[in-house]
Amino acid sequence: MRVCFLACEPAFWVGFPVKSLTMCIQWFLSRAVRRATELRQQVLRLVNEQRDILAADTVTSLLHAAEELRSTIRSRQGKAKLEAGMARVTEIANEKLKPYPCASARENVKELLVAATVILAFTTFFLQLTKIPTGSMQPTLYGITHEDLRSRPDFRIPGRLARFARYWFRGESYCEIIAKTDGVIREVPQPKLVLPFVKQQSFKIGDVADRVWLPPEQLLTRYGLHEGRSVHAGETIARLKVVAGDHLLVDRFTYNFRRPTRGEIIVFKTRGIADLDQDQLYIKRLVALPGERVRIGNDQHLVINERRLDAATPGFENVYTFSPTNWVENQCFGHVNQVVANRWRNGYPLLAPRFHDETVERVVGSRQYLAMGDNTLNSRDSRDWGDLPQENVIGKCWFVYWPFTERFGWAVR
Repeated sequence: MRVCFLACEPAFWVGFPVKSLTMCIQWFLSRAVRRATELRQQVLRLVNEQRDILAADTVTSLLHAAEELRSTIRSRQGKAKLEAGMARVTEIANEKLKPYPCASARENVKELLVAATVILAFTTFFLQLTKIPTGSMQPTLYGITHEDLRSRPDFRIPGRLARFARYWFRGESYCEIIAKTDGVIREVPQPKLVLPFVKQQSFKIGDVADRVWLPPEQLLTRYGLHEGRSVHAGETIARLKVVAGDHLLVDRFTYNFRRPTRGEIIVFKTRGIADLDQDQLYIKRLVALPGERVRIGNDQHLVINERRLDAATPGFENVYTFSPTNWVENQCFGHVNQVVANRWRNGYPLLAPRFHDETVERVVGSRQYLAMGDNTLNSRDSRDWGDLPQENVIGKCWFVYWPFTERFGWAVR
C-alpha cells in the first residue's frame, strides 16, 4: 500500500479519481507494475540523497527518465513496454548515480534502523512487552514459581525433547545437579553470560570443576548449591522445576483517551516513588482513585468511601473469591492490613505500615492512585509506599502471550 500511494500522488487523485483507482488495482494485480513503481521510487530516493553532489543536468536527466517510466506505467502498454522502460531507467541510473561503498551493508543497516525505529515507536505508543517477576499478583497473574523435586524422588525429569517442548509451551524448565566426586562445594560465583540469553553457573567440588547451563535465577544457591556443603559422589545437589512468569503485552494506547478505572491491572514506573528501586516497572491492581477515603477491614476487604468491595465489584472477582481459612505459605487472598498480616505470619516484616488496622483511614491525594497486589501477603504496594502519581502509569495489562497456560489470552482481569 505504501508504494501504491506513492505512485498515485495527491494531485493525480484529485484530478482523475477513477483512473487513480484503476492504477491502484493494476498495481495489486501486476507484478511488473509493482517492480516498475518500486524502481522509480528507488531512483527518486537516490537522486534526492545525491542531489548536492550531482550536476544539474544529471539530476534533470534522471528525473526525466523516472517521469518517462511513470508515464509508461500509467499508459498500460503491456509488460514488454514496462520491461523496456525499466531497463532504460536502470541503465541511466547506473551511469549517472554515484556508487556507494559497501552498498549491501549500507542497505542492511538502513533496514535494521528502520525496523528498530518502528518497533521503538510501536512499544512507546501502542503495546509494550513485559513479564511478571514475582507472585504479588497471584492468582490472577503468576511470576516465576519453582518446586524442589528432591522431595519427590519418584518424579522423573523429562528427556531433552520433552523438556524443549514443555519450556516453549508451558514455560517449564528443569535443573538437576549430581555430584561427580566426594568433596566440599566451593567457588560458586554469580552466573555469567557466555552467549546472548545463555548463562553458565560454574562451581567446584574439591578440585573437580563443573558447570550448569541456564541456571535458575538465584535458586540453585537456595536449594543446595552453596559453598561449604559436603557431598558424596552420586548425591543429588539440586533438583528443581522452574516455571517462567507470565509474559504479557501492555496496552499503552487506551490511557491516552481516558483515565484508569478501579479494578484494572495497571503497569507503572517507580520513578519518584520513595523507598522503591527507581526506573523499574511494577504491575498492580488499581484500587482507589483521587480523593477517595480508603480502609482495609479485618475481614480482608477494602472499604472505599464506606463502601465495602467484594467479588461482585468489577475487577475483584478473583481477589475476593476466597475462604478466610484458605491460606497457604506466601499466599492469602483479599487485602490484609498489618494486624491481619501479623495474625497469619507473626513477626513477618511490615507489609502495611500505612494501614495498621481497620480503623485507619487514608485519603488518596489529588492526581494520585492506590495500587495493590492481589496476593497481599507477598506484595509490596501502596500499603507500604503510599500514593502512586497518575503520570507514572504507562498502561494496563492487555494480553498474556506466554506461556500457554489457562491465563493465556485476554481473559486476565
